[in-house]
Amino acid sequence: MNLEFVERRDGSLYLVGSRVPLAHVVREFQHGELPEAIRSHYPTLTLEQVYGAITFYLGSNEEVETDIVERERVEDEFAGTHPAPPDLKQKLERARQQLLARRS
Repeated sequence: MNLEFVERRDGSLYLVGSRVPLAHVVREFQHGELPEAIRSHYPTLTLEQVYGAITFYLGSNEEVETDIVERERVEDEFAGTHPAPPDLKQKLERARQQLLARRS
């Protein structure tokens, strides 16, 4: 494992020096996002960290895929036992629209 960019912490893979799971960066990369776009979604990361994460993924594909499957299982389990309030999405969307209206 390349400890310069990726580390195992709390049972999952993370980018070193951040709280960003490697799985999040890899998912975006798998969906065709460029490293520069991925970096813009995670302002705490440097472009070097994003490229390092992608390089690690390409060199350790099996380990990363196993981590992604496990992370998704844990997230699904949590969502099943901690459902969001039914109107949460609508409230968040209203707040987002209000914020956008104030900015323009």
